[in-house]
Formats: sequence, structure tokens, C-alpha cells
Amino acid sequence: MKNVLLTLFLLTGAALTPVALAQTTATPAAPQPTTPALTTPTTPVAAPVAPATPAAPTATAPAPKPAVQPDESAVVAQVGAEKVALGEFNRDFRIAAARIVNQQGIPFDEAVLKEFAVARPDFLKQYARQRGLYQLARASVKPDQAAVNDQVAKARADFKTNAEFTKALVATGYNTPEVLRGAAEQQNVINTYLGNVQKKFKVSDTSVGSYYALHKSAFTAPAQACVKHILVPTKAEADSVVKSLSSGGNFATLAQAKSQDPGSAAKGGDLGCLSAGQTVPAFDKASFSGPVGKTQVVQSEYGWHVLVVTRRTPAGIKPLKDVSEQIRDQLSRDAAQKYLDSQIARLNIKTFPELVAVAAPAAVPATPLPAKAPAAVPTAPAPTAPVPATSVPAAPVPATK
Repeated sequence: MKNVLLTLFLLTGAALTPVALAQTTATPAAPQPTTPALTTPTTPVAAPVAPATPAAPTATAPAPKPAVQPDESAVVAQVGAEKVALGEFNRDFRIAAARIVNQQGIPFDEAVLKEFAVARPDFLKQYARQRGLYQLARASVKPDQAAVNDQVAKARADFKTNAEFTKALVATGYNTPEVLRGAAEQQNVINTYLGNVQKKFKVSDTSVGSYYALHKSAFTAPAQACVKHILVPTKAEADSVVKSLSSGGNFATLAQAKSQDPGSAAKGGDLGCLSAGQTVPAFDKASFSGPVGKTQVVQSEYGWHVLVVTRRTPAGIKPLKDVSEQIRDQLSRDAAQKYLDSQIARLNIKTFPELVAVAAPAAVPATPLPAKAPAAVPTAPAPTAPVPATSVPAAPVPATK
């Protein structure tokens, strides 16, 4: 079972390049970089999964361990004319494994790598394709050094001393500032390249309309209420807000000054459009049963809400005008994806999984997770696969406290 879980996550997981640093203090996490809009291969580049509870091995055995472990210069993959050394693979596999461990709330430790051993051969295949994408990108894109410098500087700014920064680098698998910078440069180049590729593929209105006609049922949307609110602690304060509004006060200005909801106050109280059941019952009832365009006051466990329903839409199929850009974007991504797959295939990638295979522990208990995660456990984002054109984006959940 453990081997199956590792492999499944490997084939549906995340890429190597994102940059984030783990901390054990409550200082803010390093800003997350922008993620690519396209996957690189058809099967996404993946990171190994966190160790599961050990169980009996499945019939699918890992690649055999070499009789003699190769040195770090051994070639484990060939991507076009480029040779990938074992040392490079080990470095990036360590970063990917560290990201998964960090997501579980603990700093990375070299000792946990043995728990991921079974994933190494399959990970190599996806890693080689990622390297292929980077090779294609480098042919036409140079890294934006100013953007890379800014990203690294922001990561460093989260730590008071060099010692803390170094500790964070180790805890996230990067080990040195140079490795961190290299990952940031690679991501910058890939992101720019993917954006450039997608721009090449223009989708006509006719194609958008045809897709919509064939997939109308996929664009069914639930009933929604678009709401703005001002959250205050007491009924007296709510009445005061209502009085100010009645006297011509600006809702957004009052929300920014008085609302106790940090998630919406800065937006003038705007919560966007919500589906039924997304908020607490009292707020939900007012949103879907109260009058549209009139001020309401309701109490919830978070305090008193002065709210206005600005618009309601019934359940039904979204009109073409509301989804045309979503469809256009998806179709251009699909075309770009096919182009990328064909370009990567031309690189004639070869991998040598037997050179990365190591003996996995047979029945060693998985590294235990702490009862409570550290105060700050930032996670590195994964490049997202193209959003299916048939998906309906979820409405935001209001942060009512």
C-alpha cells in the first residue's frame, strides 16, 4: 500500500521549481512566486508523497538497487544533448521531498529521504521532462534578474540573521542561497516561456461558441447572492452604521473604517458572490431570503453584520458571454499543451532509473509527525494544471472573523 500511495502521488503531484522557506517562528512566510499556467508534460511533474503508515509491500516492486552505488557525476538522464548528473537529481529530489515534509508541519531532515526511496525511479521520468521544458525555455528566454533578485531578497527578509536564513534553507532542502537562486531563475524562465507559448494560440469566437454548445451542461451554476457587509461587535455599533448609511454615508468607506472582518474590510466590505451554505446560517438566510439592495442587520456568533445584498442570480446554465473568456483560455492552453508535448518528445529523453534506485526500508516506522505544527509552516505552491474549461470556479468564502 505504501508503494502504491507514493506512486499515485508522484504521478499527480507538483513540480520542483517553486521557492519557499520554512520557518519555526511566527514571522511571515516568504512570498509565493507566480505559478506556471500550463503543465509541462501530459503527466505533471511530481514530488514524492509524505511517508504513509508502513504496510505490506505491493506486487509492484521498486527498481532494483545497483550493486555498486554510482558517484554523483553518473548520468541518470539525457535530455537532448544535455546530460543530467545524479548529483543534480539528488539535489532536486531533496527539495521536492522537503516540500512534502514541510507541508506536514516539520522541518526537513536528511534521514527522512529513505522513506521516499521507492519514489525515486518514477520521479526521475517526470524530472527529466521538467528539465526538457527548461531546456526549451532557455533557448528563447533569459531570466529576469531584477525579478529573481527581488524574490530572493523577499525570502531573505523574513529572517533576522544569516544563521536563521541558513537554517531555513536546510529545513526546506535548498541548503545554500545559490541553490535557492537557481530554482528561482528556473521558475522565472519557465513561467515566461509558458506564457509566451500560450499567447501564440488564438481561439476564434466560432470555436468558443462551438465548445459552449457541446458542453452547456458543464456550465451549470448554483444560485448565488452577491453581498457586502460590515461586521461590528455590538448591536449599538451596528445601529450606528445603519444611521450613517441612511444619512448618505459611503458603504465602502465605513467598512474600511469600522468592519472587524479583515478579509473584506479592505475591499469595502465586498464578499463577492456566494452560494447557499457558504456562510453561517443567519448570514446565509439574510443573503438568500432578505431584500435586495436594502440594509439588513443580523447577528451571528461573530458579531453583528450590517449587510446589503447587491444582486442575486438563480441556478441555471451560465450564458456564453459569462464563460467565453474561460473557454477561450482553456482552448488556448490545450493547444499550447499539445505543442509543448510535441517539442519535449523531439528531445528524445532517456532515463536510467536503475542508477537512482536505492534500497527502501522494509518495515521501518514512518517519521512521526508532531502533535502540533510549528507556528509558521509555509508550503511551496505547485504549478497548476490547466483549469478545465468545464469547471465552475468556486465562490469565495467570506472571512467573517
